[in-house]
Amino acid sequence: MVESTEPGARGILGLFQFQLLHPKTTPFASHKTLLAFLWVATLASVLLWQRTTISGFLVQGGVPVRAPPKLRPVVFCLTEFGGVGDGVTLNTEAFERGVGAISKLGDKGGGQLNVPPGRWLTAPFNLTSHMTLFLARDSVILAVQDEKYWPLMPALPSYGYGREHPGPRYSSLIHGQNLRDVVITGHNGTINGQGQTWWTKYRQKLLNHTRGPLVQILWSSNIVISNITLRDSPFWTLHPYDCKNVTVKNVTILAPVSHAPNTDGIDPDSCEDMLIEDCYISVGDDAIAIKSGWDQYGITYGRPSKNIVIRNLVVRSNVSAGISIGSEMSGGVSNVLVENILVWESRRAMRIKTAPGRGGYVRQITYKNLMFKNVRVGIVIKTDYNEHPGTGYDPRALPILRDISFINIRGQGVRVPVRIQGSEQIPVRNVTFQDMKIGITYKKKHIFQCAFVQGQAIGTIFPSPCDSFDRYNEQGQLVKHAASQNVTDIDYEI
Repeated sequence: MVESTEPGARGILGLFQFQLLHPKTTPFASHKTLLAFLWVATLASVLLWQRTTISGFLVQGGVPVRAPPKLRPVVFCLTEFGGVGDGVTLNTEAFERGVGAISKLGDKGGGQLNVPPGRWLTAPFNLTSHMTLFLARDSVILAVQDEKYWPLMPALPSYGYGREHPGPRYSSLIHGQNLRDVVITGHNGTINGQGQTWWTKYRQKLLNHTRGPLVQILWSSNIVISNITLRDSPFWTLHPYDCKNVTVKNVTILAPVSHAPNTDGIDPDSCEDMLIEDCYISVGDDAIAIKSGWDQYGITYGRPSKNIVIRNLVVRSNVSAGISIGSEMSGGVSNVLVENILVWESRRAMRIKTAPGRGGYVRQITYKNLMFKNVRVGIVIKTDYNEHPGTGYDPRALPILRDISFINIRGQGVRVPVRIQGSEQIPVRNVTFQDMKIGITYKKKHIFQCAFVQGQAIGTIFPSPCDSFDRYNEQGQLVKHAASQNVTDIDYEI
C-alpha cells in the first residue's frame, strides 16, 4: 500500500496541472465531482510537496509536535442525561448535566460525552476541562435560532466593546473559558449554527448586540478539534481566543459563499502554538483570519498571535480572502507558516490588512507551496483598512510590516497576482518572492502592483515584479537593483 501511494499521487497531481493549463478542457461531469477532485488533488500534491517542507510541527521559533489526546476513563451518552435527538426537543439541560458529570472527574482523567446519531437542538452550553465531546456519524448539534436563548457576555478585552455593537455580545453556541485539555471530535458529526435567521436580522439591522460565534474557547490550553463539520455559524465559526497549544485537524467548515456575513472559518486570536491542517473551508468571509486585538484595546491587552502553522487546506471565499492576517492585529502577529494551500473561486487568496491606529506588527510570515485557481487577486497587503472601534484610537499608532516571504506560488485564472499597497506612513519591508508562476486572465500592464514596498525577487517570477524589488537569479546573484521603493502603482480598476 505504501509503495503504490506516490505514483498515484503523481498521476492525480499531473491531471490537476493539466486542468490548470487547459481550463476549458475538463474531464469532470459535475461541480461536485470537480470539488471532490480538487480536494483529492491537493492532498496528493501535499504528499509531494512535504518532501521539501518542514517535517513535524515546527516554525521559525520551534513548536513541539502534538501528542494525541488521551482516551477518557469514563464515557457517557447524551441520552443518559435525558437527551432527545428529534430536532425539536431542547437539549440544553441534557448537555449541561453531561458536562457537569464530567467536571467532577478531572482528577481521574476526565470524561467523554457521546452525541449519538440524531438532531440535538440546544441553546448555548459550556464545556469543562479534561473533556471530550464526541459526535457520532449522522449526529447534528443544532443551535436554537431564537436569540432570547443566547446569553450575553462582556466584550472581549482586546476589542473594547462588542465587534458589531457597543456593550455585551452574544455567547457562542459551544463555549469554554479558562480550560485545559479539551477535545471536540467524532466520526464527522456536525455542529450546525442555523445562522440564516441571524444573517437576515443582521442585514435588516434588527440586532442590538454582536452575534455569537459557533465555537469559542477563551484563555485555555491544550485544545484539539478534529474530524467534525462546522456549518452555518451566526458569526465567526471557530474562535480560539488567547489560547495556547491548539490543534484543528480534519475539520470541514461550511457556510454560503454569499449572503452569510462575517462567517469566517477559523479566527486564531491572540493565540500561541497553534496548528491548523487537513481542512476544507468554504464560507461567506475569510476562511482563516489571524487576529490579535483592535486598535487601542488590542495594544493595551498586548497578546500577540505567534507560532502558528496552517497547512494542507482547500479554501474558498467569494467575499473576502482564503487566508488573512488582520485587520485586528494590534497585539502583533509573528512566526506564521502557511503552506500547501489551494484557494479556488475566491475574491482574494492571501491577504494582510491593517491601518493607521492599529499599532502592533506583522513579521516573520512565510507562505509556501500555494495554488490559486480562479482568484481575482492573489496576494494582497493593504495598509488603509480603516475600520475602527470608535474615535478614541491613536492614528499615530502605526503597524510594522516586514519579513514576509512567498515561495513556490502557482495559479491559473488570476486577474491581479500581487497588490502590495504600503504607504509613506506604513511601508512594507523585506518582502521576498521566490519561484512564482501565475497564469493571468487580464492581459494588462501593472498587474504586479506595488506602493512603498522594499524586497527581493529570486529566480523565475511571472508576471514580472514591479521595480521596487531587487532581482536575483536562481543562484542568488544580484541581477538588477530596485529602481524605486516608494513608487505607487496601485490600480483598483483592474
